Amino acid sequence: MLPPPLTTAADRGQAGDRLLPEAADVVVIGGGIAGISTAYYLATRGVRVVVCEKGRVAGEQSSRNWGWIRKQNRDPGELALMIESLRRWHEIVPTLDEDIGFTVGGVTSLAETEAELAEREAWLEHARAYQLDTRLLGPEEAAAMLGRSDRRVRAALTTPSDARAEPWKAVPAIARAARALGAEIHEATAVRALDRQAGRISGVVTERGTIRCASVVLAGGVWSRAFLENAGLALPQLGVKSSVLRTTAAPRFSESAFGAKGASIRPRADGGYTIARSGAATFDIIPAAFRHLGAFTPILRRNWRIMRLRFGKPFFDALQSRRWQPDQASPFEAIRVLHPDPDTHLLDDVLRAARDLYPALAEAKAAQQWAGIIDVTPDELPVLDAVATLPGLFLATGFSGHGFGIGPGAGHAMAEIVTGRRPAIDLSALRYARFSSP
Repeated sequence: MLPPPLTTAADRGQAGDRLLPEAADVVVIGGGIAGISTAYYLATRGVRVVVCEKGRVAGEQSSRNWGWIRKQNRDPGELALMIESLRRWHEIVPTLDEDIGFTVGGVTSLAETEAELAEREAWLEHARAYQLDTRLLGPEEAAAMLGRSDRRVRAALTTPSDARAEPWKAVPAIARAARALGAEIHEATAVRALDRQAGRISGVVTERGTIRCASVVLAGGVWSRAFLENAGLALPQLGVKSSVLRTTAAPRFSESAFGAKGASIRPRADGGYTIARSGAATFDIIPAAFRHLGAFTPILRRNWRIMRLRFGKPFFDALQSRRWQPDQASPFEAIRVLHPDPDTHLLDDVLRAARDLYPALAEAKAAQQWAGIIDVTPDELPVLDAVATLPGLFLATGFSGHGFGIGPGAGHAMAEIVTGRRPAIDLSALRYARFSSP
């Protein structure tokens, strides 16, 4: 379910965002959760910020994700940032002009095998240092939570303070809040290239003209690698397709979202459930995959049973990819919104697994299926950092399928970095240089 364009026909008939500004303090490339959150927090500081989005706000993965806002099972490198992000969600939501379905219902990860139980216990031990409200439920408590009468589930790791929201509503609502604070947001405005003077950023070249600025935040999601390569910079980031479905209305047996090997589910504001399978993705083999194959080998080994590798049209299209000049049309203008076809066979199987595991979903039917392209890094952690070799350029990309929940925290951190403040949270695990360090 995609959001409508942020800029309506009525908006385009008025002054303001109809014209591209000649200058700004900061230009943000990308209108997903990371870019919009960065713009929001820059605007709260009185910074003149302009967001340039090639298609529409939240048109790609930021509206197609699961809608989880979770601390549970976060990598140690981003857990502190996620804790801060949840605090930011609580801060932002009351100011929005729309109900985005923000609910503190918890997240629960099921363990059906001894190996999964060991994983849950290991993460719980790590989380103790953060004094989270996470606890491990035994088989009886887990069964009661699911409405089951057997001991199929050995244990369940639950974090009651985790939350959820409807992504396709949330990101546009934050964008409108950023606009109210003074941010300019331009949809259908692709940034083609960076302008440089004396070895640093001096502006951006868009399809509609040049904007002078001293700082640029690249939050382009899966498009970030191509943009950087055209600028002579490297980033080991690839895209994988993830398929999701929503069901018809079904009984609400818990307010928690549930993660399980066969099917993970999230209660929706419309009475149905969002359902998907963690790690099950389609990876199109393109030339960039061969360049970065060594770095991505651990992910492929870990998920080889459920990740589908495919040669096909994307490979041959990528073979035709080229560098472009600022006065030439870019790939970002050729594809305004990535709208891949979902893997219907996979989703049929996921729905069967959900009906089997969650008794309340026994009669649920698929109401809609969709897919999105996730920007993945080799360690499945984002990059939130300045680019040392090009002063004025900052990166907020590579969120690896869990950027929605962490988005406001990432945006707040980026606003601090761009304005020369030192973030209160340690972001060393998310530095850009980690991919070139020995």
